[in-house]
Amino acid sequence: MNTHRFFNTRRLSVIGLMAAMVFVATYFLHIDIPTPLGKTMLHFGNVMCVLSGLLFGGLTGGLAAGIGSAIYDLMDPAFAPEFWITFLLKFAMAFIAGVIAHPRADRPVRPARLALAAAAGALSYTALYVCKTVIIQYFVMRAEWATVMTVVATKGSVSLFNAILAAAVSCILALALRPALERAGLYRKLEGERA
Repeated sequence: MNTHRFFNTRRLSVIGLMAAMVFVATYFLHIDIPTPLGKTMLHFGNVMCVLSGLLFGGLTGGLAAGIGSAIYDLMDPAFAPEFWITFLLKFAMAFIAGVIAHPRADRPVRPARLALAAAAGALSYTALYVCKTVIIQYFVMRAEWATVMTVVATKGSVSLFNAILAAAVSCILALALRPALERAGLYRKLEGERA
């Protein structure tokens, strides 16, 4: 892959715009939920993460999701130490959604494939998030197993709710936005073709 051609000005602009959307949806549209060993939250940031992958593919969507979420973490002292983990997990969520939604560039994206991609991306993030929580709580913080399970149950259930919300809303938004982006010629321009 020619990275110079792939990372053209328009693609970098899309990554920046979608990263900003992820940050704004996480920052302004959330409800904090305290747990015995930290906090978690209900938020719309995951909707924008999955939407990035559905609209723009794995790498572009993954970078937007990871960057926007990592910037949010850096703004909150409770999450700042784990910003790099958040980058990796959110990147994975959008990357998985994007790769499943866009297996080949020359094929149209079908609604059923979008739904499958959104669910796979969101649920894979939930699984990764629960694993991260267990590792940090049990192995790093040395919490008792019963306490770890309490935190995992709380954070896992909130994360699962976020995943269901992200999968449903991102599919609806992708189906609504994709035709307009195609009519505007954005996808051709991202690939470097003359429009």
